[in-house]
Amino acid sequence: MTRLILASQSPARTKLLTEAGIQHDVLVSDVDEDAVQAKYGVTDAHDTALLLARAKAEAVAALPEAEGALVIGCDSVFEFDGESHGKPYTAEVARERMLRMSGSQGVLHTGHWLVDCRDTAADADADAANDEAPDGTGATVGAVSSAEVHFATMKNEEIDAYIATGEPLHCAGSFTIDGLGGAFIRKVDGDPHAVVGLSISTLRDLLVHANVGITELWNATNQ
Repeated sequence: MTRLILASQSPARTKLLTEAGIQHDVLVSDVDEDAVQAKYGVTDAHDTALLLARAKAEAVAALPEAEGALVIGCDSVFEFDGESHGKPYTAEVARERMLRMSGSQGVLHTGHWLVDCRDTAADADADAANDEAPDGTGATVGAVSSAEVHFATMKNEEIDAYIATGEPLHCAGSFTIDGLGGAFIRKVDGDPHAVVGLSISTLRDLLVHANVGITELWNATNQ
């Protein structure tokens, strides 16, 4: 069976894959996001999401544990009023952002990057002892899935209560749709999975480049 590795420590992403019946392992990268952005100077939210997803996927793909697997890296960046918003980390930043977002809308960009770490035909030629036909394509491809998020008007006490839970501090844009923050999201235009942090349909599209169908990753217990 084809092995998929999720290069992310996000509980929401692994839960999403699990609920979609996709068997996977988790292997977290040690990518310094600030250093990556400083190196490339990317400021556009769309491009930043893809850049960081690629950095995470390639970092994990370089590890010995990734040999023979497919690696998917993801990263989400919220675009609001022309600014890129990652995780706020502090209550003060989260509060300032949510007060601005109240009754308004922004775009959540989730970057995806897939790396095929399975042996390719070239690898087989270099290893005469390998009698099995290689499955790998050497693919390293990415895509961004975006969705416009419309927020309800939030009361100050609601914002304070939400921040007190700690949930928004580690979410791109200071919110999440699959938790307590869903109460404040009025509408989503686009792929709702992208707002969670991993688009299953985008993953399916990327797998085509590795000659793998999404059904090949379904857990046997779901078939």
